Amino acid sequence: MWKWLHPYAKPEATYKLCNTLLPWFAVLALLSLVTGTVWGLAFAPSDYQQGDSFRIIYIHVPAAIWSMGAYMSMAIAAFIGMVWQIKTSDWAAAAMAPVGAVFTFIALVTGAIWGKPMWGAWWVWDARLTSELILLFLYLGVIALYNAFEDDRTAGRAAGILAMVGVINLPIIHFSVEWWNTLHQGATITKFAKPSIASDMLWPLLLNIIGFALFFGAATLMALKNKILQRESHRPWARELVERA
Repeated sequence: MWKWLHPYAKPEATYKLCNTLLPWFAVLALLSLVTGTVWGLAFAPSDYQQGDSFRIIYIHVPAAIWSMGAYMSMAIAAFIGMVWQIKTSDWAAAAMAPVGAVFTFIALVTGAIWGKPMWGAWWVWDARLTSELILLFLYLGVIALYNAFEDDRTAGRAAGILAMVGVINLPIIHFSVEWWNTLHQGATITKFAKPSIASDMLWPLLLNIIGFALFFGAATLMALKNKILQRESHRPWARELVERA
């Protein structure tokens, strides 16, 4: 079932795959984000209750969604690295962590900006906000562990365990608005039977969600390429690439 992973246990093969995929992810991310952001900020109608302040949704919601998506991707990569002893998977997880942390930080900051006029406060210890803050701490912990050990295998194992344990926080974030009485609004775009957002507001939001996913892929590929070159600098193929650059 997992035989397709075996070729990418070789860092050189993974590096070549990154080179192939990176331009596609980068170009599609740019097109999606520019189109979605301009459409949402300039052409989508104002909300009948929140006016133009609702437009922060085009940054906040994609960042919040992919703060969780990036964490799950990181945990899966860490699991693969631990179970199948594929070091490039550990490097991929390490490359994902800073990107996910930035998404989480953006989600928290834009949420605070959005929350001030809606709730009258920059921050409340709401279940959704608190669990999202815990997610940021988990990311920072994973990043710290990846950099705390000189041995890559030890670092990957320690950070991977934390990444996998932290997955338990993801359903708490997602279902917090249903499990507890919170200030944070409930689901909008996930209610496909009857969405809580008008279609002319929804489409630019979906474009930005796709754009954030593609940007996550592009940023991860760039970071992974750098990690591979750093770790494989003693290999002839890596030295040749560095010398060419």
